[in-house]
Amino acid sequence: MRFSGHPDLRESQVTPQHLFDQRRRKIMLAATAWGMGWSNRFAFAASPETADPMTALADITGYNNYYEFSNDKKAVKVLAQALTLQPWTITVEGEVEKPFTLDADDLFRLFGHEERIYRLRCVEGWAMVVPWSGFAISKLIERARPTSRAKFVEFESLKRSSEMIGQRTGSLPWPYREALRIDEAMHPLAFAVTGLYGQPLPKQNGAPLRLAIPWKYGFKSAKAITRIRLAYEQPTTSWAQLAPSEYGFYGNVNPQVSHPRWSQARENRIGELQKRPTLPFNGYAEQVADLYKGMDPKTLF
Repeated sequence: MRFSGHPDLRESQVTPQHLFDQRRRKIMLAATAWGMGWSNRFAFAASPETADPMTALADITGYNNYYEFSNDKKAVKVLAQALTLQPWTITVEGEVEKPFTLDADDLFRLFGHEERIYRLRCVEGWAMVVPWSGFAISKLIERARPTSRAKFVEFESLKRSSEMIGQRTGSLPWPYREALRIDEAMHPLAFAVTGLYGQPLPKQNGAPLRLAIPWKYGFKSAKAITRIRLAYEQPTTSWAQLAPSEYGFYGNVNPQVSHPRWSQARENRIGELQKRPTLPFNGYAEQVADLYKGMDPKTLF
């Protein structure tokens, strides 16, 4: 399965939503009946289908925050098609015993492939429910053998202004950088994404490799990743560098902490008419709240 080499996807080439839903229900029933391993059961239970219907494919692929191309969410789908995905390498380096560089085409062979349905909450107040596919980011990190000095994990996205025309402006410090504490990156929910709706990840959604950190606002989930660096000191992230009063290091979803310019108490789920209450940690508090035990929740944005 060569994700980065897959031709540009049209919606007609992707598994129809109703068939994808049917397949997911069958898989979930089989998993329950046969007692699959903890990691797979964890993935299926992360976002129950009955409570969280998946967002339509057209919305997921047609409404994207991706400033490397444009700040117009609907224009990204068109502009991103200029991006060349081959060759594409990913380097893991820094505070590790065995730094390495691999081709994006080797991700499936080396790290496997599973499906997870996650809520996605943007800091701007809109939200989706997305059926991602990929693997736990911990697998990629563990391959490099982090040293005891590795406290943070920095993710660097592609810088290629010839194709990513949004990089020709100073809207953000390029290349885009995000980071996690190492215990966050190694958490079972932290996901390296290579696919969407059962097919290779579209360019406008961050192909060939992006993150999905479901308990954090979407800006923490870097797209088009080319470099992962483990570090002793906390890295400076792009949004925190640009607007530190508005975008902190943690970016955890918290309805009680407003953005300086708007409330985070409610969210607009794309495709729905009524707004929903925002859930602490985007609904994943049971799984991740212990990561921040003893910390002031107001400091976690």
